[in-house]
Amino acid sequence: MASHRRPKPPSRTRVTLLTTAAAAAVALSANSANAAPSEKPTKDEVKSKVDKLYEEAEQATEAMNGAEEKAGKLQKEISTIQDNVARGQDELNKLRDSIGLAAAAQYRTGNIDSSVQLFLSSDPDSFLDRASTQDQLSAQQVEALKKIQEKQRQLAQQRAEASEKLADLSSTRAQLAKKKREVQGKLSDARELLNTLTAAEKAAISQQESRASRDAGERVDLGNVGSASGRAAAAFSAAQSQLGKPYQFGATGTATYDCSGLTSWAYAQAGITIPRTSESQANAGTRIYNESDLRVGDLVIFFNDLHHVALYAGNGTVIHAPRTGTVVRYESMDTIGGPFMFGVRI
Repeated sequence: MASHRRPKPPSRTRVTLLTTAAAAAVALSANSANAAPSEKPTKDEVKSKVDKLYEEAEQATEAMNGAEEKAGKLQKEISTIQDNVARGQDELNKLRDSIGLAAAAQYRTGNIDSSVQLFLSSDPDSFLDRASTQDQLSAQQVEALKKIQEKQRQLAQQRAEASEKLADLSSTRAQLAKKKREVQGKLSDARELLNTLTAAEKAAISQQESRASRDAGERVDLGNVGSASGRAAAAFSAAQSQLGKPYQFGATGTATYDCSGLTSWAYAQAGITIPRTSESQANAGTRIYNESDLRVGDLVIFFNDLHHVALYAGNGTVIHAPRTGTVVRYESMDTIGGPFMFGVRI
C-alpha cells in the first residue's frame, strides 16, 4: 500500500537563511545599480600627484647624493690608510732585517746576546719592559727594538681603522643603492600616473611647464641687488649660462643638473669647492635668515628638511634646477613650493 505522508516542511532556520541571502542579494544588486562609476582623475589632479612624487624623488635624490659623497670620501680615506700600511710594513721589514743581520752575525760567533733573545721572544713587549734586560742592551739596540714595537702598534691601529671604514663603506653603498631604488620608484610611479592621461593632456602639461620656464625668464626683474662677493657673482654668472638645461637626478652638469648639482658646479666655476648636497651646503658658510639681507649669488635653502637649494638672483628671485620635467630657470621664491629657511653666504 502506497504511503501518503505529507512532505516535511522546511525548518524555520533554513527559511530564515534563505530569506536573508535573498535580501542581501537584492540589496547588493540595488547598490551596484545606484553606485556611481569611479571617476578618472582630472589632468590637474594627476599633475598635482606627479609633482608630489617629483618632490619626494628630489628628497631621496639629495639623500642619495649624500651617500655617494660619503662613499667617495671613505674610499679615498681607505686608499690612503692602505698606502700608509704598505709603507709601514716595508719599514717594519727593514727594521726586522737589520736586527736579523745582527742575530746572524752573533750566531756565527757563538755570542747571542740579550738583544737577539729579545727579538726571538714570543712577548717582546714584556721582555723589553724588564729593567734588567734593558740594562744589558746598548742604547742603540733598545732604540731599534722600540721602533719595531712602535711600528707594529701603528700598523695594527691602521689596519683596525681601515677595517672599520670598509664596514662603513659597505653600509653606505647599501644605503646608496636603497635611495637610488627609491628615486627610481618615485619616478616610475609618476610615469605611470602620466600614462593615464591622453596624449593631448600630456602635451598640455608639457606646454604648461615650458611656459612656466619661459615666462619666468621673460618676466624676471632682478632689481639692483649687488652680489655677495666677486666669487658669488662669478658663481651666479656660471649658473646663468646654464639656463634651459634639463633637470636630472644625481646630475652635476654640464648637460643636466639636479638642484645641488647646479649650485656646486656654479661655485666650482668660481674656484670654490662646496659640498655636494643641499643639506651640507646649508652648513657651508654664514647663514642669512632675513630674505631682505640676501645678495646675488647667495645659496638659498628651502623646505624644513633642507632638501632644495638655489642661487639668489635678486628681487625675491632665484636660479635653480627645480625637479624632473623642468629646466634650469629663474623662479620667484614664493612659488618654489616649500618655505624659505635661510640663505648661505659662501
